[in-house]
Amino acid sequence: MSLDGATLAAILAMALITYATRTAGLALAGRLALAGRAKAAFEAIPPAVLTAVIAPTALATGWPETLAAAITALAATRLPLLATIALGVAAVVGLRAVMA
Repeated sequence: MSLDGATLAAILAMALITYATRTAGLALAGRLALAGRAKAAFEAIPPAVLTAVIAPTALATGWPETLAAAITALAATRLPLLATIALGVAAVVGLRAVMA
């Protein structure tokens, strides 16, 4: 595989634009004075994005992964982050072994 100059320039430009939009968002978010519904909507963005990223993978890969995702989501309501991750990994490994 070879990488020509135009491809490299396109990759670097995309990386730079992505970085710029993320840092601009962080810089602007600190300056916003939100109240009421706008504040609630702004606070709902991270879980919504996380759900949009995780749900397709959890639901499209198979029953062991779907059940492990449900177990992990339930554990996240009670356990700290590290314990939730450990339980999620153990659940997917165990369910894959049992259902394989």
